[in-house]
Amino acid sequence: QVQLVESGGGLVQPGGSLRLSCTASRSLFSIYAMGWYRQAPGKQRELVAQIRSGGNTNYSNSVKGRFTISTDNAKNTVYLQMNSLKPEDTAVYYCSGTIVVLANQYDYWGQGTQVTVSS
Repeated sequence: QVQLVESGGGLVQPGGSLRLSCTASRSLFSIYAMGWYRQAPGKQRELVAQIRSGGNTNYSNSVKGRFTISTDNAKNTVYLQMNSLKPEDTAVYYCSGTIVVLANQYDYWGQGTQVTVSS
């Protein structure tokens, strides 16, 4: 198992920046993939960015070039740096962690943090 605790959400004006943090209860080296998802009111949860244990990353088309996912392995923490924020980025952002045990995949979620982009 892994517990995930997010922080860093808030209210920001369009064009501004925020950095989200997610701290895991175990070493990131033991986690296959870490990711950030978001869910806006009335919409399905969607993948925003993901980083795998080998360092490979992928992003949704809507955030490419604006958001960056990174890790600090010493702190068991994954970050999502969000720049040039738009009102459509408003959502609850969730951190996720995927652990693989004997070919079985287990997904874990944080509690979510609200990001609101508004003037």
